[in-house]
Amino acid sequence: MWITLTKNGCRAAFNNIVEEYQQPIYNFCYRMLSNRAEAEDAAQEVFIRAYLKLNMYDNRHKFSTWLFSIASHYCIDCLRKRRFQLVSWDGLAPGDACPDQNAPQPESALLDAEAAGNVQALLDALPPDYRTIVILKYWHTLSYQEMAQTLGTTDSAIKSKLFRARRMIATQIATAQAATPRREAQSLQAGWI
Repeated sequence: MWITLTKNGCRAAFNNIVEEYQQPIYNFCYRMLSNRAEAEDAAQEVFIRAYLKLNMYDNRHKFSTWLFSIASHYCIDCLRKRRFQLVSWDGLAPGDACPDQNAPQPESALLDAEAAGNVQALLDALPPDYRTIVILKYWHTLSYQEMAQTLGTTDSAIKSKLFRARRMIATQIATAQAATPRREAQSLQAGWI
């Protein structure tokens, strides 16, 4: 309904679309880019692009699949551009390196942040196309068919890449377990499994 209204010129209807999909798109962008500010900018850009290209949306497919496709392509482009930029400590947002100081239980928050950091580190080590598939599968629970539509490929290609991504993650965990004390390795594994 909102999509039809927006296509017919009702800009206010697009606000409802943004409200409904803002959090999942931001979460996807954050998992892809590992930076809050970049994820916010990326999510905003995804909605701008969606608005400008709404006439290209094919309503035979889920709208969320189309949005994730835009987000995926945009984030992968950002990652490609990032490879050629130097990163400094000055560029980090205040909350990027530290757990929330207002958390009611600091120890619990620190452990949660550590586990989340471990998961993010595992994701960051994957090539962008594999990372995209893992995020769509495990954070947004898209089916193989939906992922294939989102990424413009086949179900079998998605299954193959997901298998390879899982194998890469398992190798990373095994390497971390061999290189860290047992307790830290269990923490890393608990963050992923």
